Amino acid sequence: MKIAEYHRRYRSGESPADVINEIRSQIEETRDYNIWINVADDAVMGPYLDRLNQISIDELVLWGIPFAVKDNIDLAGMPTTAGCPAFEYMPQKSAFLVQKLINAGAIPIGKTNLDQFATGLVGTRSPYGETRNALNPNFISGGSSSGSAVAVALEQASFALGTDTAGSGRVPAAMNGLVGIKPTRGKWSLSGVIPACQTLDCVSLFTKDVDDARIIADVLSEFDASDPWSQPITPRGFDVSNARYAVASKEALVAESCDEAIINQYLNIAKSLNATTIDIAPFLEAARLLYEGPWVAERYAAIENFIRDQPQELHPVTREIISGGEKLSAVDSFKAQYRLKTLKRVVEGLYRTFDVLVLPTIPRAYTIEQVQENPIVTNSHLGTFTNFVNLLDLSALAMPVGKPPSGITFIAPAGCDDALLELAGHYETGEWVTSQPREGEFHLAVCGAHLAGQPLNGDLVKRGAYLVARTTTTPNYRLYVLEDNKRPALVRGKTGKMIEIEIWALPLHAVGSFLQTVTPPLGIGSVETVDGHWVNGFIAEARATEEAEDITRFGGWREYRAQSTGL
Repeated sequence: MKIAEYHRRYRSGESPADVINEIRSQIEETRDYNIWINVADDAVMGPYLDRLNQISIDELVLWGIPFAVKDNIDLAGMPTTAGCPAFEYMPQKSAFLVQKLINAGAIPIGKTNLDQFATGLVGTRSPYGETRNALNPNFISGGSSSGSAVAVALEQASFALGTDTAGSGRVPAAMNGLVGIKPTRGKWSLSGVIPACQTLDCVSLFTKDVDDARIIADVLSEFDASDPWSQPITPRGFDVSNARYAVASKEALVAESCDEAIINQYLNIAKSLNATTIDIAPFLEAARLLYEGPWVAERYAAIENFIRDQPQELHPVTREIISGGEKLSAVDSFKAQYRLKTLKRVVEGLYRTFDVLVLPTIPRAYTIEQVQENPIVTNSHLGTFTNFVNLLDLSALAMPVGKPPSGITFIAPAGCDDALLELAGHYETGEWVTSQPREGEFHLAVCGAHLAGQPLNGDLVKRGAYLVARTTTTPNYRLYVLEDNKRPALVRGKTGKMIEIEIWALPLHAVGSFLQTVTPPLGIGSVETVDGHWVNGFIAEARATEEAEDITRFGGWREYRAQSTGL
């Protein structure tokens, strides 16, 4: 749950101990998801709870907020394994960032599963078991920060720390419907973090929404003089309300074997942003350097003694990948660095023409079975749009869109972390959408079967409509299921709840033919959005609700369908 929701519970009389017991029960019920490597017992948890009993909830921004820690990040009192039992050690103190969170009142629940030594984007390379996707157990969870992402998605933690060297904090976010932050290198301390590639590593963050991400990022952003990779970051920004967006062409996405549904969803978003299409070849070339170049040797250097002395203790795929680094020479390293330097200069020039690059977070979602059949190729493909971010030292924020697994990532130059958070906040709430459509367009609010991914959405898409924003109504609406159980009825009244809606832009010439598809008791009227704008949208005649089931409590059609049918 959100930080604010936990604090409401505490102010109403619940205690952090109550929350911890509730989470422990949930953890027991999902043992087969392989989320956790170690969960804090009463001996470890006791001091955290005792401390909070002595401090007012108003004194600490994260008072009583449960969080998860990826098991390549140290937490005092619990072993660190990096996903390898033979590598296990007991840290004397918590990592710098973990301690910052604890000081702010947060409660660590335990250590989460990962692709061994943070080598992988799949969540299947662990002797502690393959971490199952929170939304569909047939799919991979994404990695390497697999357990951290799934813990947040299943509400066993309010937020979680992961790491990100090539996408390990963004791919799991997309796979599990979360916000995932890859900060500017050096912005968040690496003290107490087992390295994968020290020159590229970042600690990452998973949250349910942007508001919480902003709060936690503020706690984490402190220079750590004890960390040689930490550096004071000079904030950079851009006009968020008038940001210039760049996107990839459909041809580029097809060439990278992107899933058709992801392509269509992405192109709708690109239209809504009024974005400029650019050639993303320099970014993709940089991405390929990660595993074709000497950074694999850096992974080898990180565990050189261990892999030399106990190679049998590594997961077979992990051993195969990291062992390849032993063969790379200093000449290979310099050649790759020279090429990367050239690509950085090209990318710097491109960013003078736009502020934010928007790309799909993943090209497609893989099932566990598909990854098992071809573990290296599928893993590499998942990093198509993430690998280059660390190499080029860019900041990135992954956002859920549509029905996961999917998502987009906002990518900006180093130092733009705060600007990206503000931008993502506007995107999440739909605040940047004006009340007036562009010339030649008709804005339509939909709340049911016409939502993206729902059965009737094709009636909009085939007429050239594109998604403008996801937002909600004011809290004055109720939602009912129509008799056919295929459509909802949205009704305005004095009491109700904010209901999930999407705003689609439909070409004016297509409005007539679309309206012919709308059948009673539904019609088109005016709907008030949460930011006070009125937009054309689906409404229902009062008679539609006389014997209909009230589903307002679900907050929207998608959530109702998910809980009532499992779809």
